[in-house]
Amino acid sequence: MKASAFVYPWDVAGDPEAPARIASLGAGQVTLASAYHSTRALTPRHPRHRIVTAEYAAVLYPPGERWAGRGLRPYPAGRWAPGDAYGEAAAALAAAGLEVHTWVVLAHNSRLGAEHPDTSVVNAYGDRYPWAPCIAQPATRAYLVDLAAEAAVRPGARGTELESLGWYGLQHLHAHDKTSGVGLGDAGQYLMSLCFCPSCAAGYGEQGLDPARLAAGVRAALEPLWRGAADDGGWPAVEKLLGQDTAAATRAWRDTVARTLQEEAVAAVRAAAPGGFQVLLHADPVTYHCGANAGVDPAHVLGIADGVVVPCTGGTGPLAPFAGRADAGKVLAANFTVVTGMGGSPATLASDAARARAEGATELRLYHAGLASDDDLSAVREALSGR
Repeated sequence: MKASAFVYPWDVAGDPEAPARIASLGAGQVTLASAYHSTRALTPRHPRHRIVTAEYAAVLYPPGERWAGRGLRPYPAGRWAPGDAYGEAAAALAAAGLEVHTWVVLAHNSRLGAEHPDTSVVNAYGDRYPWAPCIAQPATRAYLVDLAAEAAVRPGARGTELESLGWYGLQHLHAHDKTSGVGLGDAGQYLMSLCFCPSCAAGYGEQGLDPARLAAGVRAALEPLWRGAADDGGWPAVEKLLGQDTAAATRAWRDTVARTLQEEAVAAVRAAAPGGFQVLLHADPVTYHCGANAGVDPAHVLGIADGVVVPCTGGTGPLAPFAGRADAGKVLAANFTVVTGMGGSPATLASDAARARAEGATELRLYHAGLASDDDLSAVREALSGR
């Protein structure tokens, strides 16, 4: 079963041993970040540093002329990935015999929200989420579609994986996060992720909802959760809290927005790419879920893209909705964290991969070759050698 390891350019640039070390894992492919959000990352083997702080969401190559004069445009990386860090790393990895695919993070950008606050998701209380661009806004959509095409189709890349191509919401994994004091399950997360910017207010109106009354209804629905009531989780809980018809109308608006954005972005990538270029989406099979693994309709996304990358570290259950709809030739990649310190289990990768294969997975994704310890990488190497 084909496997690909996630890598950052700063894992490779300046470390002449990195390409051969990554190639020795036996994956054969790398998914190399070309546009990425802010992060603080460990580099346990790099000869020049141990910690990289990416201060803001940036492209890891020089942005093109298409952005000249535009208000919303990608930010080039700072000192953590100067110049064409992506291109330098991609060339080194390809020289080591690895097939290189791009890794593009889209609707997750705190600097964009800080400098252009009107682009952000606004919750029912009026709080803005600067890390979460509202994908319903026309200017934001145009920015994301163009970013997808440019960051995906880098010289030499054979394919791309598009992350956060959908709604982002309350959950962020923010530095020094203090948002877990109240147990918000699926229902609370959904309600706290509903956007009330002007574009979304108009969209709710198209669904027959009054935006002001809807916001008041969301606040009322959340009140028991703030007091400590259990969140039963799942869509039935949203319907119970908000009302079945109202809940359905909000979901109809948001599903349509996400679906059409996914269609536009994939089409833009295909138009920019050479023949045979593979387009995958990081995906969650529940359409109302938000985050890096965008909520998608499995049948729809497999109709427009070449496949999906599905989070499986917590279990392989999310594979089933895609496996039942994947035609021959579609990629269903099971994504496993292989960093023990981040909750991964590289020691069980072989059995995890076998289980994923039995449940329909056609490929593996390994998160993350640059972050893992030597022992973790040894376990990965042993697991892949027995495939």
